[in-house]
Amino acid sequence: MITYRIAEAAEILAVSDDTVRRWVDSGRIPSQRTEGRTTVTGPDLATLAEHLAESGEVAERDRTRASTVSARNRMSGIVTRVKRDTVMAQVEMICGPYRVVSLMSSDAADELGLEPGVRAIASVKSTNVIVEVPS
Repeated sequence: MITYRIAEAAEILAVSDDTVRRWVDSGRIPSQRTEGRTTVTGPDLATLAEHLAESGEVAERDRTRASTVSARNRMSGIVTRVKRDTVMAQVEMICGPYRVVSLMSSDAADELGLEPGVRAIASVKSTNVIVEVPS
């Protein structure tokens, strides 16, 4: 299962490290202690990201640039849901306050390792949403 350190979770949620620590301490987000570090699981982080986006608690943030591409509308976020059939996959993400949905081949979703809790970048160009996994 994918896990994130406090700083990584804060970056994904566009909040400070201290905010994530307070949420962990208050029980708002479950955490584990491994090798002296506090971590949260990807699915738990995805659930919190969905809640924050729905409630409007997260403000828009700078877009993350993973590599050089022609698309200019790039939003870093976390995968919250993946629905697959034999041919296609519907991938839902929370990118700051935005919910982004992309349709792609099931093979592409499998190759990217997309599942709830995975960090990803949604690139929007014209009517297409392209999902990338940061390197």
